[in-house]
Amino acid sequence: MKKIVIFLLALSFLSVDAQAKKKTTKKKSAKAKTTKKATKKAVEPAAVAQNVPTTTPTPVVTENLEENDEPINSLNILNAKSPSTYRKYRDMLKIKVGDSLVSVKNKPIDYGFIDDKDVLRSMVVWEIIDMNEKINQPFYHNADGLVTSNKSLYQILLDNINNGKIKEVYDDEMFSTKLSPEQIQQRLKVTVKTPWLIDKENSGEKLTPEDIKAGTDIIETTTEKVKLLKIKGMWYVDRRDGQMKYRLLGIAAMGPDPLMLAERTADGQMLGNKDELIDLFWVFYPDAREVLANQIVFNGKNLSSDITYDDVLNARRFTSIIYKSDNGLGTGKISDYIPHDAEEQLEESERIKAQILEMENDMWNY
Repeated sequence: MKKIVIFLLALSFLSVDAQAKKKTTKKKSAKAKTTKKATKKAVEPAAVAQNVPTTTPTPVVTENLEENDEPINSLNILNAKSPSTYRKYRDMLKIKVGDSLVSVKNKPIDYGFIDDKDVLRSMVVWEIIDMNEKINQPFYHNADGLVTSNKSLYQILLDNINNGKIKEVYDDEMFSTKLSPEQIQQRLKVTVKTPWLIDKENSGEKLTPEDIKAGTDIIETTTEKVKLLKIKGMWYVDRRDGQMKYRLLGIAAMGPDPLMLAERTADGQMLGNKDELIDLFWVFYPDAREVLANQIVFNGKNLSSDITYDDVLNARRFTSIIYKSDNGLGTGKISDYIPHDAEEQLEESERIKAQILEMENDMWNY
């Protein structure tokens, strides 16, 4: 009898334990279903958000600041803390914004595409810009390098040729023979031994570094010697809007030839003429636009002016004289077919300018 009672008690305990396990399993499954439903509800808005078109802002190129460096937060000298740091970051065209460096580099306005059939008439002209003229003097101006960073146009072109930012540099106006920075330096600078040093070398005397320095002349075409510029461009009538337009193609610097100035007679007299100028190099202008769009032109009325060389050249804010033209019938210098008469040559230059204006007027009939 006792055995039967113990057996019944054991069965009752087992049934109670099984019911408890079923309740626990139901609770767990209910929690799992609730969690899945919550997860689905949390995911659904994100999935919907992915299908909504959004506009992303243009990223700004930034760099982390260097340690122990204090970049400028403005391109104004009045806010500078150190002249050297100010020059460094101004040349880099970067300013401090928050904890990053932000580029303030300008991009020139892109030229529009011109189809061949959109050009009704055109004429290529070569002009000389005399930087002695008052309106052209900003091309010749060199600033102190601190308050303003203005440089002459020649110096800007030369510096950026040497650092590789301007690569399309040629020997002549036809852009056929390319020049390297080393070849340009050979054109601009010549080292010449004086007769005194040559005699001392021939006598067999031992030369000291001081003797070599004292007996060596360096003839170099520097900024102050380059007072003339040449430009090559095309005037054309655009069919699409019926307007006369101008596109600058090339720019050159003219200066004395150091090789000619280095030539001397037996008594040491210079054979070359300082007033005789040559084309030092020709730059294909579209390749220089990005550089010139970030170089400010000197403005005597406002030193904080932001007018760039690219603006001035494309807007033709200078005075010039046409010395050569190509109207489709041939190319020739005015001095070749009107020699030894400066007054007649100037009149011919004005006649070509009038001919350019007539190209646009001839489109209209009244």
